[in-house]
Amino acid sequence: MTARTRSLRLATALLPAILLLFLPITAGAAEGEQWISLFNGKDLEGWHVKIRYHDFDDNFGNTFRVEDGVMKVGYEAYGKFNETFGHIYYKEPFSNYRFRVEYRFTGEQAPGGPGWATRNSGIMLHCQDPKTIEKDQDFPVSIEVQFLGGDGKKERTTGNLCTPGTNVVMKDKLITQHCTNSTSKTFHGDQWVTAEVEVHNSKSIKHFINGELVLEYELPQLDEKDAYGKKLIKDGELLLGGGYISLQSESHPVEFRRIEILPLDE
Repeated sequence: MTARTRSLRLATALLPAILLLFLPITAGAAEGEQWISLFNGKDLEGWHVKIRYHDFDDNFGNTFRVEDGVMKVGYEAYGKFNETFGHIYYKEPFSNYRFRVEYRFTGEQAPGGPGWATRNSGIMLHCQDPKTIEKDQDFPVSIEVQFLGGDGKKERTTGNLCTPGTNVVMKDKLITQHCTNSTSKTFHGDQWVTAEVEVHNSKSIKHFINGELVLEYELPQLDEKDAYGKKLIKDGELLLGGGYISLQSESHPVEFRRIEILPLDE
């Protein structure tokens, strides 16, 4: 074997290690990160359902189900939707964490679904305990990371903010409007999109779509002017330092997979 041949073989053997030095560290791949899967891909173990007009843990019409390793939301048993909004909650609350999920919209909206709910779903953060939600309450008091799918024509951002029973602060200003758009791209069709949020109790929240920061704000808090939010205020404390995490059913079929959380130190 010549010296030149030995050098070529050594370079070939080292090439994979050399290339790794130039690869970016992606979310979840950083050294020492211990992401925890919240969804086993087989059933809804660890999750609780609350659907409007129905009791806690009544999964009316098999709205939330698991098929082919994916958590699916469907409305075949509904007839007309009649604002029967639903949510599926993970079993325990969190305060400081990164949460991510892949989602996609499929098929056609349920008959009677409101126009604004077409290709609409989301993550609800800092949710009130689902056992305290009233039977006819449409949404939990929470901070919503809103998912919107494109219609194939117009721009429509996703990873937006909506605030049922809550408010937030952006650039030192209290934001009381219900929804605020992010800076994300539009995602048309049935493509999978990765949404991630970074939550630091009552201090700050950041939204990421496919790894890009698209929205950030701070001081999530109860809205003392909202009927549901007002009921949760205790001793005048408005700030929300934690709560349950839920995923929505808002009349358009949607699928979720790779539902994970990374607990953070305070």
